[in-house]
Amino acid sequence: MRKIRKGDNVVVITGKDKGKRGTVLRVIGDDHLLVEGANRVKKHQKPNPMKGTIGGIIDKEMPIHISNIALVNPATQKADRVGFKLLDGGRKVRVFKSNGEQVDA
Repeated sequence: MRKIRKGDNVVVITGKDKGKRGTVLRVIGDDHLLVEGANRVKKHQKPNPMKGTIGGIIDKEMPIHISNIALVNPATQKADRVGFKLLDGGRKVRVFKSNGEQVDA
């Protein structure tokens, strides 16, 4: 089970985009994520009529390492660490370390 998943609200805690918030668009491999609005780069793209793409300079998100991301606690609106807890039925859930609330309500 992963501590940060697709669709989570996260904040960048270090690097050039420190403080930016966004949602996780995609998990890449074991340790990289695509975060909406973070780590944006400009890419010079050639036109490709076969694929229907136009040429020019486009903005795109690049992967960012999972250690540079923290989950946002909706109760405090701050970055928080995540742990795991076993429920009575044997189900494993993610919980915030600061207040013990479940991440997935």
